[in-house]
Amino acid sequence: MRLTLSSRAARGLFIAALLAISCLALSPSPPKAADLGWDKLNHLSAFGLLMLLAGLAWPRRWRQAALGLMAYGGLIELLQTQVPGRSAEWADLLADALGLLLGLSLLRLLAWMGQVNADRSP
Repeated sequence: MRLTLSSRAARGLFIAALLAISCLALSPSPPKAADLGWDKLNHLSAFGLLMLLAGLAWPRRWRQAALGLMAYGGLIELLQTQVPGRSAEWADLLADALGLLLGLSLLRLLAWMGQVNADRSP
């Protein structure tokens, strides 16, 4: 079974995920249902998903997407210093970076398995 997700659909999912993650990251108390049990796992999975969707949405611009998402992670950390009950942590940025690597790895794996076009992966 081959995955079929158009770039347009991936862009829509990327924007929806970006908005949801922004709301969760900047909320003083995010809902418990959105918590995976460990803050760093939350970061890893969120940024892995964003990178996977960005790579599918903009297959030839995955490097720029990764850099942009890393900057987005830094911006979230800065903004969290202004949110009651939240704080900025270098470890969160590290988890974001590892999530980006996970997303890129998933793209490569999908390409290797023939689930996405080879020219659509890093």
